[in-house]
Amino acid sequence: MARWWPEPTAGDIVWCHFPDNINPRLKPRPALILVVFDDDAPEFTVRVAYGTSQRTTKLYRGEFAILHDKNPAAYEEANLSFDTKFNLRQVLELPFSTDWFSVPPAAPHGQIPKLGTLHPSMVRAVQAAFQAVSE
Repeated sequence: MARWWPEPTAGDIVWCHFPDNINPRLKPRPALILVVFDDDAPEFTVRVAYGTSQRTTKLYRGEFAILHDKNPAAYEEANLSFDTKFNLRQVLELPFSTDWFSVPPAAPHGQIPKLGTLHPSMVRAVQAAFQAVSE
């Protein structure tokens, strides 16, 4: 039976079993929480954007990257292990429960799925990615 996590915040970077079709993937990955729905609190639903450490130097429409060399403050606040790009074209709404989210290695924020937080310096990049997918 799924256990529900405490309420997250938009801008949190979390450890997500982003689904492949319908089923959660075994390998968790970073995801960016874009929206938190609290209609059924204390059971929350979140809209998350897919994150990957693959091909981070090549960005496509709707993507932005957090790169260690380009923005060390953002990289540190996100608490990522590798350069990571987020794809705002791959966005899903998921229950914020143990079915879809898990505690990351080293549990930087305690026994919750949170890895880190989106640094304020990344807001323009996120807005540009969002605008690109909205056109």
